[in-house]
Amino acid sequence: MKISVSPVRLAVFVLSLPAASAVLAQTGPTPALNEVVVTGSRVAGPLESQPFGTSVITDVDIQRIGAVTVNDAIMRLLGVVGRQDFYGGGDYALDLRGFGSTASSNQVVIVDGVRITEADLSGTRLAGIPIESVSQIEVIRGSGAVLYGEGATGGVIIITTKAGAGAARKNAASLYAGVGSYGLREGRANATLASGGFSLDVNAMNRKADNHRDNFRSETDAVSAVTQWSNEWLRVGASRAQDSLDTGLPGGLTAAQYQNNPRQTTTPQDKASIDNVRNGLFAEASLGDWQLLANAGWRDKKLRSTSAFGAFDYDVKATDYGLRAVHGAKQPAFSNRLVLGTDYASWQRDVLGAFGSTATQASRAFYFRDELTVASMGTVLSVGARTERIKKDITGTSSGIADRQNAWELGLSQPLNKEVSVYGRVGRSFRLANADEFSFTSPGVTLLPQRSTDVELGSRYASGPVKMEARLYRSALTHEIGFDPNAADPFGGNLGANVNFDPTRRSGLEVDGSYAYAANLNLRVNAALRKSTFSSGPNAGKEVPLAPNRTFAVHADWTPLAGHLVSGGLNWVSSQHPDFANQCSIPAYTTADARYAYQWQNVEVSLGITNLFDRKFYTQAFRCAAGVTASIYPEAGRAVVAAVRLKF
Repeated sequence: MKISVSPVRLAVFVLSLPAASAVLAQTGPTPALNEVVVTGSRVAGPLESQPFGTSVITDVDIQRIGAVTVNDAIMRLLGVVGRQDFYGGGDYALDLRGFGSTASSNQVVIVDGVRITEADLSGTRLAGIPIESVSQIEVIRGSGAVLYGEGATGGVIIITTKAGAGAARKNAASLYAGVGSYGLREGRANATLASGGFSLDVNAMNRKADNHRDNFRSETDAVSAVTQWSNEWLRVGASRAQDSLDTGLPGGLTAAQYQNNPRQTTTPQDKASIDNVRNGLFAEASLGDWQLLANAGWRDKKLRSTSAFGAFDYDVKATDYGLRAVHGAKQPAFSNRLVLGTDYASWQRDVLGAFGSTATQASRAFYFRDELTVASMGTVLSVGARTERIKKDITGTSSGIADRQNAWELGLSQPLNKEVSVYGRVGRSFRLANADEFSFTSPGVTLLPQRSTDVELGSRYASGPVKMEARLYRSALTHEIGFDPNAADPFGGNLGANVNFDPTRRSGLEVDGSYAYAANLNLRVNAALRKSTFSSGPNAGKEVPLAPNRTFAVHADWTPLAGHLVSGGLNWVSSQHPDFANQCSIPAYTTADARYAYQWQNVEVSLGITNLFDRKFYTQAFRCAAGVTASIYPEAGRAVVAAVRLKF
């Protein structure tokens, strides 16, 4: 289906959607809506004043759908496209705004104020975060470069744990046990001990599964602990989290193998293990009109793998420090909030073995963001900028990087009445090639910095049972960095290499809506219409690999009687191409899930089903041979999980 809409008409449509939703607000009871607090500005504040699209998932949302990982919650509740990873731990690669094969390099992940995004092409592991420990997940659509730095063009995922939220802690505990299809066995435990200003939060989980393919068995273990002390003006604490994954690597399938037996493996002996350890310190202090916040994080990651080609092992050590000062001023005519901050990060990866190497990255950044609110009109004007010095290197090459890049943004949010507001922003974001990229290029090629000019226009509506947000966006990229399978490899062969693409563009319309009928029915809808294309060059007009142009998700939960909860949803993703020439395709797919839970006193029993209609589909493929899609990684069929949760 080809869709052609003029930019002016589309912009008018975006601005009119929230106003049209007022019709829904007139039906049914109108329970009061709680204010949603987000940290997209690196300091807690109301979502309604932000000049960019933000979606929020709470711990209540997570429990109602029975999500097992952060990735699972984001995909099912927000309709974010996910691609199956090569491991068995459920660590789907997420794509916030149609970046396709370069998505993981163009988004940033933050956990309790600390950046955990890797500085190579290995991706960020989210499935090891105990899901019971999560309080809130914020997903910023579009650039977060001013506050979060390099690689935030596509968006930012901000995960706040219950211990890291800064709310008062209370004594509580829970146990969870679940069994299901494909040999699933899962156990979780968490407890909070609080006395006076002290508290200790502990979370643990173990998940074993044979999974849906041969040589795909996996086991995940995770444990985290946070201890803290607070009074009326100060909060200090320390955290430690570690997780491990042991898994088989079943490999990709040809189209014929996929049709014949999608359960089979092509690499029956391949195995891998990943171990992560994260330690952190944090402090918050309120001193008059100033709020001071500091975070420090130390992270270790070990990967060990064996395959028919031999072993591939590496160790990663990363350090992140952040310091922010926030000043709030309020006058009768206006109020102002100024954020000043600095970030320092270092990262080192040691590849082991006879052909080992050491890759390093260090960065230091300074940034500010100022929000001015005009009291009489409710207008919020924002301006921000960031300067970041980055140095990257790898042994055995002469192509290291030492550069300074800058990001900026201007934003405006304007309420039109009590229910409707409009907003817009424009900015610049950037990314430099990582060690895996600048060390594997065509002979004589030096990768240039990637830059993007980002524009967003949106509107929000909130009244009674209805919330709605629509946004129109465009990111115009120059020198986008990615892998081209048609480029000459470093050895003069035809294995492909990392290159600067010809100019590319991401543009589209996103719509999020929710409807709460009384206290027993909640509906959530997310839809996106996107174009991810090459703007010029040999591939002009072609779609970027692995970037579907349409998505739709709807999810509902219903409480027909006290103690009974029925929830379910539908996710649809359009077809996408794994190749630059768009000669091959991954078919569109639709999945459905359902869950029933019964709560009796402090015990909940539940039965959940994913891929309800047992659809045969796949989300990951990265080869095209003679017009036929290859290197296919099949998804699971219908899966059932029965679980019991006990709260104390």
